[in-house]
Amino acid sequence: MAGEMPRWERKVRVFLCVFGLALSVYALHVEVSKESNPAYRAMCDLGESVSCSKVFTSRWGRGFGLVQFFVAQDSPLNQPNSLLGIIFYTLQMGLGLSLSRKAAKLLVFFSWVSVAGSLYLASILAFVLGDFCMVCVSTYIVNFALLFTNVRRRRAIGGMKEKAG
Repeated sequence: MAGEMPRWERKVRVFLCVFGLALSVYALHVEVSKESNPAYRAMCDLGESVSCSKVFTSRWGRGFGLVQFFVAQDSPLNQPNSLLGIIFYTLQMGLGLSLSRKAAKLLVFFSWVSVAGSLYLASILAFVLGDFCMVCVSTYIVNFALLFTNVRRRRAIGGMKEKAG
């Protein structure tokens, strides 16, 4: 199997990235729809304390609630977190095509960043907003699963390179 990744890795990566992309695109759709029509009700809005649109349109829904401290709230640099998710899952899919050690290290690094962001946003969700967002929690699970997948991938690539060398 030298020179190849296990089939499970590719299948899992594709599933996680496509699912993460779908969640991010849906989150962006909800945010844009809610901003243009305050009466819009998303499918993930199940009640007062189970509302994804409340979360996506909060200050933490853009730039993790942090970018606005450095630039104006309506700055092009203060983008929705869902747009960052779209970029992240696309990057994960693209880098996943490479079998290089450098790509494997980047995948793990970006996964750790996404997990740190997930933990931060989960704490905001629970302790500041007091809300439950199914889309958000699903995204956090995808991010943790990608980290696990990427760590396994990095180990496998390291083992393949040692056998080849």
